[in-house]
Amino acid sequence: MKNSLQIVAEPVKVVAPKKSLWIDAWKRLKKQRSAMIGLTIVLFFILLGVFAQFLTSHPYDGFNTDKILISPNSEHWFGTDDQGRDIFSRILYGARISLWIGFFSVIGSIIVGCYLGLIAGFYGKWVDTIISRMFDIMLAFPSILLAIAIVAVLGPSLFNALIAIAIINVPTYGRLIRSRVLSVKEEEYIMSSKSIGMSNSRILFQHILPNCMTPIIVQGTLGIATAILEAAALGFLGLGAQPGEPEWGKMLSDSRQFLTVAPWTLLFPGFAIMLTVVGFNMFGDGLRDALDPKTK
Repeated sequence: MKNSLQIVAEPVKVVAPKKSLWIDAWKRLKKQRSAMIGLTIVLFFILLGVFAQFLTSHPYDGFNTDKILISPNSEHWFGTDDQGRDIFSRILYGARISLWIGFFSVIGSIIVGCYLGLIAGFYGKWVDTIISRMFDIMLAFPSILLAIAIVAVLGPSLFNALIAIAIINVPTYGRLIRSRVLSVKEEEYIMSSKSIGMSNSRILFQHILPNCMTPIIVQGTLGIATAILEAAALGFLGLGAQPGEPEWGKMLSDSRQFLTVAPWTLLFPGFAIMLTVVGFNMFGDGLRDALDPKTK
C-alpha cells in the first residue's frame, strides 16, 4: 500500500496596515459637527489676527475727536469708541493679543507642569509629596485671585499677565500628567527598559511622556479658552493690557460707562470673547472624544 502525502494549503492571512492614531482621530473628529464648527471659529479668529492689517482701513490707535461714539455704519462697521477709534480694527488687532496670551500661557503651563508631573509620578516618595503639596497649595486659592497677586508683584503689563496665567495653570497639567505617569510606569515595556540599564531621563522623555500627551493636548485646547477669559479679566481690572492696547478685556473696561448711550462699544468686544471661548471649548470637547480609545 503506497503512502500518499496530502498537502493542505493554508489561507494566506492579509495583515492590514496599521493606521496612525492621529489619522484615525482626525477621521472621527471630522464626523463631529460641533467640533468642526469650533475649529472653524478658531481658525477664523486666527486668520483675522494674522491678516488684521490687510482687513482694516483704519488704524486701531487712530484718535479722532470728530467721530466719538459713532454708531456702526458703512465706514466704521462696529462704530467708534469714546476716543474716536475704530472698534472693528481694535477687535481684529485684539484677536492677536488674546490668542497670543492664550497659546503661549498654555505652552508655558504645559512645559513646567509636565516636567514637575513627570518627576513626581516617576520618582514618587518625598519628591512626589513635595510637588503634590505645592500643587495643592496653589489650587487652594481661586485662580483669578492668585493671578491678581502675581501681577501685583510683577507689575501690570500684558507679558506679566501671560506669566501669571501660565503659573496658575501649572497644577492642572502637573496633576494630570502625574496620574498618567503612575499608571504608565508600571507597564512591562518600562520595566524592560529599566532592566537593560536605560537611563531614567531617556525612559521619561522617550517612553513615558509620549504616552501621556493625549490628555495634555485635549486639556491644553480647553485651557486656551480659560486663558483668554483670564486675560480678559485681568485686562478689565487694569492689570493686563495698558491704555491704548487693543485687548478685548481692556476694551470692555474702558466702555462700561457707555453701556446705555453706546452699547456697541461693549457688545462687539464681549461677543468676540464669547465666540472665541465657545470655539475652543467646542473643538476641545470634540478632540477629547476623537482621541478617546473607547470611541474606536
